[in-house]
Amino acid sequence: MDLTGLILRVTAERPHVLLATVPGGAAVRLAAERLLRARDWPQASTPAKADLLLVAGPDLPELRTALERLWRDMPAPRARVHARTPDEVEAALDSGRALLGSPAVQRESAAPPGEAGGHREGEHGAQERHEGDDQAPGHDGDGDGDGGGEGEAGRAGDAHSGPDGEHAPHDTGQDTEAEHGDGRQAPDGQVPDSQDPDGQAPDGQDADSHGDHGDHGGHGGHGDHGGHGEHGGHGGGQTDMPGGLPMAEPGADRDGLTLDRLHLPLGPFLADWPAGLTVRLVLQGDVVQRVDVDGPARPSDDAAVEAFWVQPWLRVASGEPVTVGEAVRRRAAAHLDSLGRLLAVAGWPAEAVRAGRLRDDLLSGAPRAAVAPRLERLTRRVGRSRTLAWLTRGIGVVTAQKAREAGAGGPAARADGDVTARYRQWLADIRHDLPRLEDPAPLDVAVEDSPRGPWSAEAPPSAALIALLPPLLEGAELAAARLVVASLDPDPEELVSRGVVEVARG
Repeated sequence: MDLTGLILRVTAERPHVLLATVPGGAAVRLAAERLLRARDWPQASTPAKADLLLVAGPDLPELRTALERLWRDMPAPRARVHARTPDEVEAALDSGRALLGSPAVQRESAAPPGEAGGHREGEHGAQERHEGDDQAPGHDGDGDGDGGGEGEAGRAGDAHSGPDGEHAPHDTGQDTEAEHGDGRQAPDGQVPDSQDPDGQAPDGQDADSHGDHGDHGGHGGHGDHGGHGEHGGHGGGQTDMPGGLPMAEPGADRDGLTLDRLHLPLGPFLADWPAGLTVRLVLQGDVVQRVDVDGPARPSDDAAVEAFWVQPWLRVASGEPVTVGEAVRRRAAAHLDSLGRLLAVAGWPAEAVRAGRLRDDLLSGAPRAAVAPRLERLTRRVGRSRTLAWLTRGIGVVTAQKAREAGAGGPAARADGDVTARYRQWLADIRHDLPRLEDPAPLDVAVEDSPRGPWSAEAPPSAALIALLPPLLEGAELAAARLVVASLDPDPEELVSRGVVEVARG
């Protein structure tokens, strides 16, 4: 009896899929999430929980080493595939399942690097072999240690546990199948808490401080990232340990005490994180002392991309006719995508899945009558949740004046407040756009903002949102960092889209 083959076939029946989205891969990610829900294949939040790595989007040479480290962090049995367009997703997943269930492929994948049939050859053509793939961990050839290991920690820790192991906000109402549809399950054995009469998430978690955010969205486990050691290029006298692990270094904090400083990158492949964005933190204790943001990786000329969420505005700029209905539908879907990611980070997976389902329905052209009742329930439950408001209150305050000074517009500026104000602004914008989903009037880009603000190829709105991150994160607790990023949700695709690159080149 071939016990190994049997185990592999069982694993391949329902693999846990880790999505690694690169800039330009938003449409591929959306197609993959839809198909994974349809197949009831769970999404993995970290490499340690994954069987199948799906790279979504174009091939970006700058991110190859980060992807390679992500692959190395996955335990066997494992497989890796690449879908560059939405049409390739189904074939890629089928290929990944076949590779995962093949004993011969798994033997090659488990072979030490450098031996014949090593781990890259184990992909059997699922992804091309690239120059530089055999570099040692922590070295990407540019001297900065890459930061690719941020991704292998995925959502550092488990995004679905509440503070100190308590229950995260969750749902016991309708659509219960959504709780396992895309792998964002609550922790095994979690028992639903009582809910408020209107069905919103439970209150009653310990309200000592916002430090409890640490386990929502996996923030508290960010220390896992520190062990990956891609930070050797940060300088400051830091000493590398064997395997590239960095040692903490002493430094004076704001109170004049001497504490260890740890260099910690977030991104580029965290779950529910802007694709390709890397934020490098210097921590003392759990307080962020310094923040540096890496620019997004850019595609080669032959892999030019068009930012998915602003396509109606880009089409108008190129002279194509676009209706208001098309634009507001895309904008409402973008807000639902951002909201779902924030809810996943905050530890409310059931509502995150519902937001994703509504997003997909809007993108597929569902009529207003089909989505309006469900959108109303979602906006009511999320907008009235006292627990979610408590978790996000007072974090990442962006006043309207501060937003204007940074050149930011859209929901971040109109919200004029903290993380709570920003997700409630998304909800208000969705309700405002709902009656106009079939508006046939021509789109006027001077009147209708793109999802993240007034569209301009010379100054994409996400550039201003990224510029806001350092001052917002410096001095904040690490536990709040991912909530702040998720509430702004900048889109790096805007910075590398075809129209923006053409303007930059003059």
